Amino acid sequence: MNENVAFLELKYGNIYGGYPNFYAISEIALLVFERGSNKIFLESWINQANVDIVDVYAETDELGHTIRRVREVLNMRTNRRFPYHEDFRLSENDLQFAFRNLRSTKNAIRNFLNKNLNKYRFQDLIVFDGRRDIFLCERSGVRFDWVNIIDIQKDLNRETDYLFSLNKLAKVVNFNTDRSYLRSNNQEYWLHPIAARQIVPGTAAFDAARLLMVFNEYTMFHDDFLIKAAILLNKVSKRKEEQKEREAQLAAEEEEKED
Repeated sequence: MNENVAFLELKYGNIYGGYPNFYAISEIALLVFERGSNKIFLESWINQANVDIVDVYAETDELGHTIRRVREVLNMRTNRRFPYHEDFRLSENDLQFAFRNLRSTKNAIRNFLNKNLNKYRFQDLIVFDGRRDIFLCERSGVRFDWVNIIDIQKDLNRETDYLFSLNKLAKVVNFNTDRSYLRSNNQEYWLHPIAARQIVPGTAAFDAARLLMVFNEYTMFHDDFLIKAAILLNKVSKRKEEQKEREAQLAAEEEEKED
């Protein structure tokens, strides 16, 4: 018998020039994996409201380690990006206009998720650092009362005492996709063209696909997963030490020049 497990990923940001603790959802991806058949179903929703939000993303090195965090302004309707200025503030009228534009999206979010919760009838919903994701969905009227929510980042943190990012874990499992398959160290799943077109780097759908592969590697190939995770963390630690040594050497050379 086939059994569905689902993976939820959101993209969101606060209104540019608005309150820092008010977030608007810009994308939702719900990926459903049918155990037994290995079929993948992917449902996506994109916010088309004419509102500028702050998009924050990590620039990483080849180990998945964050080099810096980048803030850009994204207009959800046009998908255009603009430079972020920390001191920018919206007028009260413009802020209320943005709130009005977002109000109708609550119904769209609720309808999208409720429709797919009923359509796929899964019991387990996998999230990654998903407390805010679930809160934002619930704020739009979605209820997860009969769903078992599993936060894999928390489970990994309890087991390894390390707070992994999804970027690092994608490196651990050697995630890659060629738009026809999803692949990792021990897995390969065919993608329907409709799903494949949605899996673009930087999107919620791409993160949901990575989360699927990470979760299956972690649960199905547990020992291999932990070994490869330890190897990656050793490489990250070694690189940090080398960086500190370089910085110390540069500081010493500067002191010599001043003397």
